[in-house]
Amino acid sequence: MINFPADTDTIIEGAKKRLYGEVLREIGGSCGSAGENLHWLMARMHPYFSITMQDEPEAVAALATRMHLLGREQRLVLADRETRLIVARPNRPGSLYDTLKNLREREISYAQFTQSYGTLPGLAEGLEVQRFEFERKSNQEIAEAGKVKIPGGIRREISGAIRDFYPDVEPGEFDRLLRLLWLNNEHYVRVSPAKRVAQVLWLYLQSILYGGIYFDAEETEDTEHQREYRVMFAASNPPQNDFLQQIMEVFNRLGIGVKRAYCLTISNGVHPYFLGNFYVRTRDAGLVDKNSELFTGLRKELYNTQILSTTSHVYRQFVAGGIIPGEEASLVNALIGFCHTNLAHNQPDRFGFEDVMRAFDSHPAMALQLIRLFKTRFDPALKDRAALYGRTLSEVTAAIEAYNTGHRHLDDVRRSIFRCALIFIRHTLKTNFFIPEKQALAFRLDPAYLAELGSDFTDDLPPERPFRITFFFGRHGAGFHIGFSDIARGGWRTILTRGWDDYVTSANTIFRENYVLAHTQHLKNKDIYEGGSKMVVVLDSADLADQDLVTRRLYKLQFGFINAFFDIFVTENGRAKDPRVVDYYGEDEPIELGPDENMHDEMVEMIARQSVRRGYILGIGVISSKRVGINHKEYGVTSAGVVKFAEITMAELGIDIGKDPFTVKFTGGPNGDVAGNAMRLLLERCPKVRINLVIDGTGALFDPSGADPEALKKIILKGDVDAFDPQALQEGGFLLYRTQRRTEGLCELYRKVVRCAGELAEEWITVDEFYRDYNGLTFTVAADLFIPAGGRPETIDAENWERFLLEDGTPSARAIVEGANSFLTPAARVELQKKGVVLLRDASANKCGVISSSYEIIANLLMNEKEFLANKERYVADVLEILERRAGDEARLIFRRHREAGGSQLYTEISAGISQEINGHYARLFAFFQSRPELCDDPLFKRAIESHMPALVRSSTKYRGRIKNLPPKYRYAILASELASSLVYRGDSEASFVEMLRAHLMRSLSI
Repeated sequence: MINFPADTDTIIEGAKKRLYGEVLREIGGSCGSAGENLHWLMARMHPYFSITMQDEPEAVAALATRMHLLGREQRLVLADRETRLIVARPNRPGSLYDTLKNLREREISYAQFTQSYGTLPGLAEGLEVQRFEFERKSNQEIAEAGKVKIPGGIRREISGAIRDFYPDVEPGEFDRLLRLLWLNNEHYVRVSPAKRVAQVLWLYLQSILYGGIYFDAEETEDTEHQREYRVMFAASNPPQNDFLQQIMEVFNRLGIGVKRAYCLTISNGVHPYFLGNFYVRTRDAGLVDKNSELFTGLRKELYNTQILSTTSHVYRQFVAGGIIPGEEASLVNALIGFCHTNLAHNQPDRFGFEDVMRAFDSHPAMALQLIRLFKTRFDPALKDRAALYGRTLSEVTAAIEAYNTGHRHLDDVRRSIFRCALIFIRHTLKTNFFIPEKQALAFRLDPAYLAELGSDFTDDLPPERPFRITFFFGRHGAGFHIGFSDIARGGWRTILTRGWDDYVTSANTIFRENYVLAHTQHLKNKDIYEGGSKMVVVLDSADLADQDLVTRRLYKLQFGFINAFFDIFVTENGRAKDPRVVDYYGEDEPIELGPDENMHDEMVEMIARQSVRRGYILGIGVISSKRVGINHKEYGVTSAGVVKFAEITMAELGIDIGKDPFTVKFTGGPNGDVAGNAMRLLLERCPKVRINLVIDGTGALFDPSGADPEALKKIILKGDVDAFDPQALQEGGFLLYRTQRRTEGLCELYRKVVRCAGELAEEWITVDEFYRDYNGLTFTVAADLFIPAGGRPETIDAENWERFLLEDGTPSARAIVEGANSFLTPAARVELQKKGVVLLRDASANKCGVISSSYEIIANLLMNEKEFLANKERYVADVLEILERRAGDEARLIFRRHREAGGSQLYTEISAGISQEINGHYARLFAFFQSRPELCDDPLFKRAIESHMPALVRSSTKYRGRIKNLPPKYRYAILASELASSLVYRGDSEASFVEMLRAHLMRSLSI
């Protein structure tokens, strides 16, 4: 207990009087100087300050009243509300950067910085007023907004400014742009000068015209007629939160002082755009000279903000530490990503991400040498490049081989990492690194680099080597495109990760996963003229909780990667069209993509449009499943083949699926392309089918009597498992909900609904109980047929395949028809077949999706958009007929060869053999027709090409006549493909051998 002195009241009363008096004097002094300070503000701040702050008289009054405190205060907070922050600070180096650091977690919709002309009274520094607003409209709000009413006076003033300064903007375009800006920030339009609104509208338009990113600089004059530059920078879908801070760091690093800035972030209804106007001063008068070092440096660094993450270790250590500029830091990050993904898939414990990152971080001199080598190989402006590259290569190679810090184990690991980086540089054939206006990096490699890496790093890969490997690197992800032939096609899947550990784990294996998928695709593509390829990308979304932000980042990564793809693959006369790409390959590369995991319809259409805009050889044919195409999910093209394989497989087991009862279990949900359409086809064609298990990402549905058909039909191609009506569960059935959780104390529980004794009961089970069931049902539920049509690759592998056996040792499914790629590993397939499972692998069973995509590209090459849409339903019907025939041809051939071999060959071995046989014929025939192009015009060979076409094309003189206009490589490939598959599916090996002997004898005897 505190004992106060007896005269406490007297002390308190005295303190009150002193404080009261001092406060009165302070108020009097402040009020006395307020008018003087206000006059100073009006005289020394840019005139726009008066205009843009007219809605904040209280903040300006607070500044005028308290401005004298800035001599001892770091900053004055003039307004601090939920949607607005206004701060005044002495204009010192890093003051703005310091404020922005404290705003990292807030999404800025508008930022305005204004510095005074001249110093504050009594101080050596000037004044800086910083204004931030946090009222971003969501994409949905903008997309769903209706008409707006813009006051006529405001519209006329801005329209006049547009006519005066940007006369090329069309009136209709102006109204659309103004409406968008009004929806996003009505207040900005109301209070800003018409010229500044016009500048923002024009800047937004430029960002669209230039592929989502734009930079320029122009000379202006300030109010005191001093030379000033306006730097314009716009970026679509910018990185979240700290983007403005990163931009200001670039200006600071380059010694460019920002005197004023007006930065808006608006949404177009799909994603946001950053629009920045920066008024700067610099000692270098060459900022507006397009060839000056400062202009090109600022352009590179601002564009590079799209690629270089401020959270990366290289940024913090190398860029902030002044060792290298930002663009080179992005290259180092790409080297780290490439080395990690190429080395870790086989040896994750030695070459994890942290191990690779620390190798570069601990030895910046080695990183600098590798950068120098890369630049000597690819800098388009470098004179005598070949000689300089040779000398630099020798120096860097020697430095790596001599690398020795005295720590033997660590040195061995790091030497391997640096060798991998060296191999990467030596075997890269072209890159977009020297194109400034990029949003991701792309490196096309010669796959021969794998041989140099050695078997220690490649013996876990299929032995066949690809035709091309392309590495992509971006701010929030990395990945590969791997193709096994010149003309190649396959899907683009993006793996979303929800934590740094999840990202690193996925990155550890992404190269092998991609390689295996592409190899499988190549086996699968045997029926078409394109070889197999795959693009797999891993996205880091660890710092995002909101799904809309995850989607934004997904689109940003995919948009950046596809434009990097075009940077290096758009060609003219066989060489990269952009002169800033040094091309050591020098041929056209027809690569076809398709939508896969996490590729949305909007992105598919955008890729097609961008391909046309960029001038890629395939036009909209670069990607399948477009509106002007055959949407896989809408038409169930992949599932058509899966169900045909299932029909023929079950017939081999004595079950007629059109008449007999049978059970089937699925992985992959009712809303998925393959699983959903397979369920739809089975329910339409098989009246006695019982689907007793369905598992997807939202949960699991088990019903021993088979899921109620009507309840299932309600959600097929519309909803996931968690949308199934639990009232439709039959006795013993249950639903597990992966997305419905609650916590009790420290325990996390998952919802489970069970039908027991005729009643529905809700249970909440522990994490362990949930995942025991969720992960185990695939293995333990018994069914006649198992169709894995979704789920992660390698779910059933060499370690867990035995769990697929029931207690009596029999498999839980008599037959497996793989609708998903690589759901089972090769080792698991072998063991299950030894146990009597009839197993039809992915390369055979789900090949029809890619066949459909191939025919979509043929349509894109032979028809214009109007023609295709007019004939779409007939064309699709023709394709579906081809799919059924191709699936039936192979399924019957597999079973025929299995019988001919007396069961001694596994089904999967026969499948692989068929693929290799057809692909072998194709490779030889393609090379042959390339060397004899005139054969494509021979009537017999022309008929072979035409026989590959859907009936609509064959029967139409107009479309049939256009075949001769296909790119030459496509004609050789179609002819080679049609002959190769025909030789195998319809050939008789003994008869063919006899015919070959007859022809040989006739030729030799005639001689």
